[in-house]
Amino acid sequence: MSADSAQTSAGTVPISWPEEGVTRVPYQLFSDPQIYAMEQERIFRGPVWHFLCLELEVANPGDYRTGFVGETPVIVTRNRTGDIHAMVNRCAHKGALVCHKERGNAKTLSCVYHSWTYDLEGRLMGLAFRDGLKGKGGMPKTFRTSDHRLQPIRTEVYAGIVFGTFHADTPGVETFFGPAMCRILQRNLSRPLKLLGFHSQMIHNNWKLYAENVRDSYHATLLHTFYTTFRINRLDMDGGIRIADAPQPWHHLSFARRANFEAAEEYTTAQVHSANYGSRLNGPELLETWEEFDDGITHAIQALFPTLTIQFTLNSLAVRWFTPRGVDRTELFWMYLGYADDEDDEQQMRVMQANLTGAAGLVSLEDGCINEFVQRGTRGSTPDDRAFMEMGGTTVESSEGSRATEVAIRGFWQGYREIMGLG
Repeated sequence: MSADSAQTSAGTVPISWPEEGVTRVPYQLFSDPQIYAMEQERIFRGPVWHFLCLELEVANPGDYRTGFVGETPVIVTRNRTGDIHAMVNRCAHKGALVCHKERGNAKTLSCVYHSWTYDLEGRLMGLAFRDGLKGKGGMPKTFRTSDHRLQPIRTEVYAGIVFGTFHADTPGVETFFGPAMCRILQRNLSRPLKLLGFHSQMIHNNWKLYAENVRDSYHATLLHTFYTTFRINRLDMDGGIRIADAPQPWHHLSFARRANFEAAEEYTTAQVHSANYGSRLNGPELLETWEEFDDGITHAIQALFPTLTIQFTLNSLAVRWFTPRGVDRTELFWMYLGYADDEDDEQQMRVMQANLTGAAGLVSLEDGCINEFVQRGTRGSTPDDRAFMEMGGTTVESSEGSRATEVAIRGFWQGYREIMGLG
């Protein structure tokens, strides 16, 4: 056992990490408040690109969208000349939230507390009673509005997504995610998009457990009965795991081709419960599809470090991202999309297939509780207690032809350890 430690403004956080590396993960990472504080500093305010919103959400001059990077509240705006900006949603005066609505359109941004008013780039324009009243009070003569603004966030727009980072040294989006992952982003999101629906849910577990969940390519065939019963996503379909290019193999794509399916006897010999049902749908049109891409992929989960996932299941396209709300709470957001040039029947099919996923989805309903089971099960663990992850080997590399592997989870922890300075 080797002990690493990292210095943060919250103090020195000792983390014992097993010598086996990313095939062993200490359970204390899911419940230690000092580690959680360290993550806010090193990951969420560190050299990482984070999902802020979709470009279509701020399509018009004056549009704004609020959100979070870790626990930090943010605002994304499109100014009057059409440029996108992002800033911390925190007034430069007393630190109050400036924007309270989730989205809207405005000419300026004004804090309700003391009426400090900012332009759409976050620059302070003016404030109430700057010169006082009747010659008394007011700001000092040395006060300059140019010295006070909303903290800016560096942004890049790629494949219709607005990414943000607090760090000046974060490499460009294409470099950070790598060409293999960017090709998949372009595949799914390069066409003009249309928002079909949006919702969120609160899940009672540490954010990293959901990060593991979307990278766990083989739990779906075991946990999600609907997937296996109706042959939407099974391990005996042609598919694999693609890991992002070096030097940052922290992102991945898990994919399957529904047309290429040969039932494997392991489903019977292993007595996989999800394969033991003979259910039929009263509405079989739910699973009707049309071929959109020439690669034959009908199920794809792309997970980009740390908290963004792009999902394409049958013809349902969704962006989901998750935000820590405390050491043992996470808010999970779902945004369902179509393409602007969809025919009416195509759009309706996407809306219908949206029932597969989400908080009450026919497929993903179980994910709302399974990570809480891990959170509860690992509570009270000792520093020596850790997860064992050698399914599919011990390395972090692409696994073409097999998804019975934990390679993508190992990739997440490799990135986590590097950014946190823990290995």
